[in-house]
Parts: sequence; C-alpha cells; structure tokens
Amino acid sequence: MSEGTVEVLFFAAARERVGVGSQRLTVASGSTLGDLIDRLVGLHPTLAPLLPYLRLAVNEAFVADRARTLVAGDVVALIPPVSGGRGRTVLTDQVLDPLAVERAVRGPDRGGVVTFTGCVRDHTGDHGVVRLEYEAYRAMALKVMQAILEETEAKFPPVQVAMHHRLGVLEIGEAAVVVSAAAPHRAPAFAACAYAIERLKEDVPIFKREVRSDGTVWVGLGP
Repeated sequence: MSEGTVEVLFFAAARERVGVGSQRLTVASGSTLGDLIDRLVGLHPTLAPLLPYLRLAVNEAFVADRARTLVAGDVVALIPPVSGGRGRTVLTDQVLDPLAVERAVRGPDRGGVVTFTGCVRDHTGDHGVVRLEYEAYRAMALKVMQAILEETEAKFPPVQVAMHHRLGVLEIGEAAVVVSAAAPHRAPAFAACAYAIERLKEDVPIFKREVRSDGTVWVGLGP
C-alpha cells in the first residue's frame, strides 16, 4: 500500500493518559509497529512513561516484534499489565456464581472438582482498598481465555476447565474471578486450576484499578 489507515485502541492507564479510547491514523507504506509507537509518543508524550509496561497486540494477537509491518485495516492495541463469552469462558458485569462455573466442567466421570475464587480484599500492603474497577479488551480477552483453556486441558488431560471473570465496579468481598477444573482424580484438577489462574493473570487483557483510601492505582504500573 502507498498509505492506509490503522486503528489504535487504548485501555486503562493508556486511555487515561491519551484521553480517548481509540484513534485512527494514516500510516505510510512499509511502516512498522515501532514506527507507529514512536508516532504515538510524539502525539501523546504522556504515554512515554508507560512504554516499559505496555504489551502490543495487532488484530487481537500479542506481537513482540516491533519490526512487524503494518497494513491498512490493522487494529493495534496498547495493553497495560493485566490484573486477572460464553460457556466455559465468560466475561460478565453480573455477580459471579462459583457453582455455575463448576457445573460447566462437572461430569459423571470426573470425581475431582477444584475451584478457585478470587475476591476483592480490603487492603494491598499498607494501603486500604475501597473497591476495584475492572475493564477489558473484551474481544481479545475472550480469545486469550479460550486459548488458555485449551492449553491447560492439553497440559493436564483429561481435565476440563472453565473460567469466568467479572468486569465493572466490585465491592469488598465480591468475587472477581472463578476458575474450576474437573478430572477423574484430584491431582490433575488441582494442578490445572492453579496453572489456569496463573496464565489468566499473565496474559488476559483485563485491567484492574484499585480505589484506595489514599488514592487510585492501575495494578501493575507500580505504586
């Protein structure tokens, strides 16, 4: 292409720094992801301090190579640190029901069912926490959740896994995430549940803001 338009998506702290959730930019032929990031920093200098923390995604897939050439129609997302659908992978604004997550994996041949429920606590270190606010890059988050589910089930056969995550404003004590794993025996169910929640916290683009008694912070961006 001689030139074309790409869309850039901003989430969480990146969105706050820029002041908008998305921006369309025209890029020249041969422009790379790195070129685009340099241009964005020029347009929005407040992004610069976030760059060491951001991951990049193109068309809902993580990309580490900033030499990646962009083409017209690409959607580039700036992904801050993640906190943490349908069926067994769900994002919802509604209260989570751990029993519903378990029902998604239970079966007559699965005698071991392990469920992890992550709830909002009232402190982080010395800071009192008032509430949590979650947002997500929904389309990509669901894709990554599904990939983690498949990865976990391949690693610990014949386990079945489900993961549901809450979005929006959560009060102290409310469930933010529920992961269930079921297998014929307890050992793979325990292992799969632990593995799945760690992978979810690492890669799923769900962003957590702590509202504290002494201010607010996007989790993962330091104090």
